[in-house]
Amino acid sequence: MSTPTAPHGGPSAVLRAPAETTYAAELERLAAADTGPRPDGWRLTPRAVRAFVVGDERLGVSRKFFGDDALVERCVVTLMSNRGLLLVGEPGTAKSMLSELFAAAVSGDSTCTVQGSSGTTTDQITYSWNYALLLSEGPSPRALVRAPLHRALTSGGLCRFEEVTRVQPEIQDVLIGVMSDKVLHVPELDGDDAVVFATPGFNVVATANLRDRGVHEMSSALKRRFSFETVRPIRDRALEQRLVTEQTSALLERAGVPARLEPDVVDLLVTAFHDLRDGVTADGVVVEKPSAVMSSAEAVAVGYAAALDAHWFDDASADGRHVARQLVGTVLKDDPDDGAKLRHYFDVVVRDRARRDAGWRAALDARGELDR
Repeated sequence: MSTPTAPHGGPSAVLRAPAETTYAAELERLAAADTGPRPDGWRLTPRAVRAFVVGDERLGVSRKFFGDDALVERCVVTLMSNRGLLLVGEPGTAKSMLSELFAAAVSGDSTCTVQGSSGTTTDQITYSWNYALLLSEGPSPRALVRAPLHRALTSGGLCRFEEVTRVQPEIQDVLIGVMSDKVLHVPELDGDDAVVFATPGFNVVATANLRDRGVHEMSSALKRRFSFETVRPIRDRALEQRLVTEQTSALLERAGVPARLEPDVVDLLVTAFHDLRDGVTADGVVVEKPSAVMSSAEAVAVGYAAALDAHWFDDASADGRHVARQLVGTVLKDDPDDGAKLRHYFDVVVRDRARRDAGWRAALDARGELDR
């Protein structure tokens, strides 16, 4: 078996490197060709940041976000302004990936990240203390442990705040003063150390899941500090097929698995996802939408799992049966009632297509797993 490799480079020493490491060569090429004026604190010009995200064939920069290019441009403009950027959308629409790409291109560091949850505390966002030093010498800059927001302020970078609406409202509101005045107070310290002023380039890019709406609604004051951008599922099937092909190939290469999804298998996978996501097939057959997330990210996960299943257990290339087996697990993970919806899809749509296509005939073989 070959050594696992990163998508755009040599052997990977970690399971998943940050974007600035994975795409380091692309960032270097963009920087070398990037001669225009840059916003204060930015590593690249706005045009180069856009090219990093949506690709530039001339410079050999790959497309990483398969969606609305105009949305990317609006996001870049927001990041140059005094307002933060909030990416909202259904799960699996690449919100987190977008925030990581922006941070890598703008700041050269995408690891300045708060992962929001119901247990997130203020000190995980701003700062805490090394208690051994605190007890021995009292509050001092040496005893201060800088959290992501503090690091972004002092370095002039982007602070990523993932799943902001999963955080308690009183914790969310820590951002209000920082985003308004661009300053963080550390009252335990004295003099100049008690006030941390933002350096040029600082901003916040946050994400929020639409399925979590109402969990912890943001205050109106905090909402005013953000520009909202909705990241929608990919509507273009050809674009989604390209995404699935490229992403699964990269994952398989990293895993050292000499397998790839054939175009007809990718077409079957993306077609099934669109059918279930839209609630209607391309030829007008109505199907019930499952409550499970049928995102592009889930499609990539199903394709990757299908390729691994075929390689390790069948010593073969993935076909419709392997895709369908993994699809069953994806659909049934949230709501038991989705089993009836998926059975209907197999009985009405897959069975009809199986009469005309060998790939769908192989997919129909997985129908029995729904009755176990």
